[in-house]
Amino acid sequence: MAGKQRRGQRRNEMKQIENEDRRLVTFSKRRSSIYKKASELVTFCRAEVGVVVLSPSGKPFSFAQPSIDTIANRFLNQNPPPNDSSYALVESYRQVRINELNQKYDELINQIKAEEARGKVLKQLTEGKSNEAWWEAPIEELNLEELKQMNLRMEDLRQSLWRSINQRTGGKASTSIRGQSSN
Repeated sequence: MAGKQRRGQRRNEMKQIENEDRRLVTFSKRRSSIYKKASELVTFCRAEVGVVVLSPSGKPFSFAQPSIDTIANRFLNQNPPPNDSSYALVESYRQVRINELNQKYDELINQIKAEEARGKVLKQLTEGKSNEAWWEAPIEELNLEELKQMNLRMEDLRQSLWRSINQRTGGKASTSIRGQSSN
């Protein structure tokens, strides 16, 4: 058994097949296997593939993905023909996606700038870097969140003042000094 070789394990000698019928059958089989390998390249690697084969009788055969014109023009470093619908579709989708991403980018940049400006205002309010005290900030220029923060600070100040007054008066401060709400 060790000395016996099967046909599948034997290598064919590389020479032209003399019998014309066998040569045409071999061409047909080899052509389909080449197309299969090219199709696998497209599927596995997303490659653009173009194969052109001329039969022994001179008839041309081709396999291409996306099209033979697109592949030939790209190979020759030319622009694709204007009637190549697959290229136009891909290019239009790419351009739409680029425009969407640019728009999102611009929106994010504007949001960052607005937040930076808000941060500067808040920093000035909390650190007292401006000439005004935080309670003298222009209320019209503050947004809802900043107004809520200012309200909390004022409430803390009011409670702190009330505690200080109670400590100094021994808890005998009148309710008129305390104010209307103690929340």
